[in-house]
Amino acid sequence: MRKEKLFNTSLFKRLMVYMKPYKWTFVGLMISVVLLAIFGAIRPYILQQAIDNNIEKKLVEGFLPYIILMGGILLLEVIFQLLFIYYASWLGQSVVKDVRTKLFNYILSFRMKYFDNSSVGVLITRSVTDMERIADIFGEGFFMIFRDLLTMLVVASVMIFMNWKLSVIVFLMLPIILYATRLFQKYMKKAFEEVRNEVSNLNSFVQERLTGMKILQLFTREDTEYKKFKEINERHQNAWLKTVFYNSVFFPIAELSSSITIGLVAWYGGLDLILRNESTLGDLTAFIMMIPMLFRPLRQIADKFNTLQMGMVAADRVFKVLDTTSHIDNNGTVEIGHLKGNIDFKKVYFNYVEDEPVLKGISFSVKPGETVALVGATGAGKSTIINLLNRFYDIQQGEILVDHINIKDINLPSLRRQIAVVLQDVFLFADTILSNITLNNDSITEEQVHEAAKQIGIHDFIMSLPDGYHYNVKERGTMLSSGQRQLISFLRA
Repeated sequence: MRKEKLFNTSLFKRLMVYMKPYKWTFVGLMISVVLLAIFGAIRPYILQQAIDNNIEKKLVEGFLPYIILMGGILLLEVIFQLLFIYYASWLGQSVVKDVRTKLFNYILSFRMKYFDNSSVGVLITRSVTDMERIADIFGEGFFMIFRDLLTMLVVASVMIFMNWKLSVIVFLMLPIILYATRLFQKYMKKAFEEVRNEVSNLNSFVQERLTGMKILQLFTREDTEYKKFKEINERHQNAWLKTVFYNSVFFPIAELSSSITIGLVAWYGGLDLILRNESTLGDLTAFIMMIPMLFRPLRQIADKFNTLQMGMVAADRVFKVLDTTSHIDNNGTVEIGHLKGNIDFKKVYFNYVEDEPVLKGISFSVKPGETVALVGATGAGKSTIINLLNRFYDIQQGEILVDHINIKDINLPSLRRQIAVVLQDVFLFADTILSNITLNNDSITEEQVHEAAKQIGIHDFIMSLPDGYHYNVKERGTMLSSGQRQLISFLRA
């Protein structure tokens, strides 16, 4: 059985590619991490020197430089901490901006078949929620973990340099917390994968029900859907409660380990100071300060590892979408300036689902200027023919010719610009009427839209609305009647 990795290094490397444009920010953050680790570990050492060289000997002279040095280090630590937190978050958001842009551009080129088989709610989760988790990899995950590891290394080195006997006592307790951390990471990884799955299910369910609310109310299915929602919501809660349980077990163990270590150091160091006079009061004070600095990063690493794991799970989901090979091949080189309107279907075979043919050897021709009506039972393939003509789907066999040119040889945007389609189910974006007509095409002026609206007789209707062409129709055009939406769709075509 293949052993599951706690951390996917290949996935992380792939994510790091998106950080290349911001490499100098990355370098600056790494320098800040090193300085913060040194600043944090050197403060107990300065205090130890001040206690042993001045306080113990009751010497006032020479004490002030220690105070000034300590204050200067604290000031630098605060400055670098502020810069570190800001630029780590900035880097995460910058990377996410680039990944999200690439993802959305990629989704725009997917085949219609992909959307037929995919939940819109899942795609929304990938584009929004999962992206925020990826940003946390940099803002709260990777750099924080690296800083904590480096802090532990520097603190451990300072401990050994100051008093190796006390260091041995501290280090003997480390395997316990390290083992607990390892188990914690293992179980939290599985728990967070379950959480992400339930978040996707919840998003998909809510999005679909809100979109189809009219159907639910029309058929009085509110109670049934409410019960389904409660079940999904409960699964989501249970998934989160697993993570809460693991946290509630781990952190008390980590805190107890730290307290026991401080007690052992105080006990042994006190005896060593009283009986053998080998340890000093400065050593004890510095070690009591440094033990939390050594153990706290371990607890924080476990916590930040949760954030990192959630981010990596999210990144894996996003990259699976980016790895999807569901695009219409646009290898055509023919640019069409103006279609004459000659259409030929030659022995076309097509199916949406394998072994369930919709069109079987269909052949027909339409001459320029002809008006053709496709009549047939529901599911006979009428809409399918329009979909194939626009190359929303590719056929399995046969040929489709436009002006005697195979549509696969025509540049895809060039082909679709020449075909006007008014869909049965009209979709309007939550934007102005003008934007819904032009789809933000800068080459279409508002004057041209006015002229086209007058030609089909809907200009007066649009002007009667508040703000006219700049009237916001809200989501899916809910501010308009179905007939009004159909007219705007006709004008858009």
